[in-house]
Formats: sequence, C-alpha cells, structure tokens
Amino acid sequence: MLQAVTIISLVLLLGVALLFLIDLVPIFKDWVSRIHIGRYADQEGWNAAITDRGVKWLNATPKIKVTDNTRLIAIDMWKGNYTKSAIQHWQEAALLLGLAEQMKRKDDPATRAEIGKYLDAKFDGNGQWRELPQLVDGAILAYALMKLDGMVPGDYRKALDATWEMIREHIGGDGTVQYRKFMKNYRYVDTIGFICPFLISYGIRYGHKDCVDLAVRQILAYEEHGMLEEHCIPCHAYHTESKVPLGLFGWGRGLGWFAIGLIDAWGELPADHLYKPLLDASVKRFAEAAIAFQQEDGRWNWTVTRPECRPDSSATATLGWYMRKASAMEEISEPCRASAEKAIAFLMKNTRRDGAVDFSQGDTKDIGVYSMNFNILPFTQGFCIRLMNSDTKVG
Repeated sequence: MLQAVTIISLVLLLGVALLFLIDLVPIFKDWVSRIHIGRYADQEGWNAAITDRGVKWLNATPKIKVTDNTRLIAIDMWKGNYTKSAIQHWQEAALLLGLAEQMKRKDDPATRAEIGKYLDAKFDGNGQWRELPQLVDGAILAYALMKLDGMVPGDYRKALDATWEMIREHIGGDGTVQYRKFMKNYRYVDTIGFICPFLISYGIRYGHKDCVDLAVRQILAYEEHGMLEEHCIPCHAYHTESKVPLGLFGWGRGLGWFAIGLIDAWGELPADHLYKPLLDASVKRFAEAAIAFQQEDGRWNWTVTRPECRPDSSATATLGWYMRKASAMEEISEPCRASAEKAIAFLMKNTRRDGAVDFSQGDTKDIGVYSMNFNILPFTQGFCIRLMNSDTKVG
C-alpha cells in the first residue's frame, strides 16, 4: 500500500513539474534570445540573418498562440486552444512572399529546395491543395504561391481555382467578402490583406474581370465605411447594415492589413487598367496618413495614435513594405523612401542574434480585444525579408 502511494505521489509530482516546465521553457528561451538584441552593423548583414531565419522557419514554422496565457498553457494545448491552422496560413504566406522576393534578387539552391519541400507538403501532384483552406485567411497563401511563378516547377491552377471558389462562397449580401460566414454583417480590415492581392493577380492572369471588380469594391467599401475621415486610418471592422465602425481606429496591424492589401493589389494592376487611377489616389492618401503616425525612431506602435504605446514590429514591417513600394509614385517618392529606411532601422534594433525579428503583437482575440504579448511572428519575418529584397518596381 505504501509503495503504491509513493508511486502515485511520484507520478503526480512529475506531472506538476512537467506543467511548470512547459510554461517556463519558452519564457527562459525568450530571455536568453534577447541578450545582445539588435546588434547588426549594416543592412546587408541584417538581411542575411533574417533571410536565413526565414528559410529555416518555412518548413518548421513556429506555432502562434491563440491565447495570451503564459501559465498552465498545457491545458490550452489539451483543449485545442493553443493555435489554429488559419493563423499559420498567414505566417507561412509571409515567409513565402519574402523568400520569393529574395529569389528574384539572388537565386539560392538551398532556398529553392526548402520552397520545393514546402510545396510538396501543401499540394498534391495535380497542383491541388492537400487540405483546402476553408477561411479567407488562406487566400494570402495562394497569392504567395502565384508570386513563386517560374521559380519552382509545377502547375497549381487547380489550387488557385479552388481558392477563388472559397472566396466566392464568402461574398455577402452587400457584394463584399465576409471575414467569417457566421459574422455575415461584419467586414474586417484583415480581409483586405488576405484576399485583394490574390483576387487581382488571379483575375488579371486568368481573365476573371469579376475578381478584379470584387477586390476594388472591397477596398473602396472599406474606405467609405471603415476609415476615420480626417486622418484616413482604418478601424478594425464595420457593420454592413448600420455602417457603424467597430473596434479601434489606429490599431497598428490593422493599418498593416490595409497597407499590404492595397499596395499589392495596386501593384498587380497593369498601368493602363481602368481602376489604376482610383487606387493611385488611395495609395497616395494612405501613405501620407500612415507617415503622419510613424514615430521618430521609425516604428509604428500597436495603437499608432498614441506615442507612449508599445511598438509593434508587425505593423512596422508591413507599413515599411508599403512605403518601399509606394515610393515608386513620383509625387510621394521621397517621404515614402525615407519612411521605409526609418522602419528598417527600427526593425534592425529589434532583431535577435539568431535573426528572428522580435516584439510583434500576438494574435487578436476579437474586435477591440488585442493581445498584450509581443514576441516573434513569422508574418513579420516574411515582410522584413520582402522589404529588404524589394525594389520600387511595382508588381
């Protein structure tokens, strides 16, 4: 009897120790990784470090937590609340977009091999998704796939067609795309970044005018109902019937979602396209608005309207990418170029020794409910690589 009690006690003790270890290991790892953070002497060295980290993460992408909990996270894992596949889609998409940009600048066999390995895991021999994304978050991954065109062998038309069908199933009664089918009257700023570049790229390539129309309609509807008029910054969402803005105006990553959706959609449109002048005006207007909220050291905060807020590297990386591409417009070229350089300087100072860019806000919980965890985010990593390897040529 005594022996049985001893064994049970020992098992319970080991179980409790394991629970604490699951909590403590990531905290200790973050602490160690932040020693001597930001000591990169030049942009080339920093670019090499962040790209090397991005290549390593492509097929072993860190899981992004749904929860902000840092205690007893084993319970969240057990309940299935620790991470979700939809979050991982935009992490992987950003890494692919970054590496695609890097491959345009310099072909690298090791990077090409990792991209091939990733595509083999995600798509079958017929170019179809092995697991079709059910949510609009997956569209940005399809857009990243299109940016790899010509760099890797394979025909992925079936996967692209399936992505368009998935988006079409999310079109609501107002003719724009829902973030989730069970929230049919809400339009999120995130959706601009998820779908608009894909829709225009896919629509132009395969002659689907309705795709291009839908992307432009999504952007213009958000500008009409979801922007703070005088300052031209987006709120988190708006209601399609009441037209009431929802959540925070000036959420940093919200600006980032709008920025990447707009600038990549604009870049995919041919120069002589009917919609180009419309988006020209949008790009110029938003660039001037976002620069007004950039802090002196190059960062954008998680709430961009408050200088005392914590910086957010994900907002800074995505808006930096926006500024780099928007600098192709002659009338705003200089301020956009300067803004992108300042963003790079900030991001360099917040990169760990192993090349991981730190201090990005964690996953958002709901409209108006934002994470207070700031850590690594593959999405940020991908946009830093994209920023550093891009030129101002659009498309």
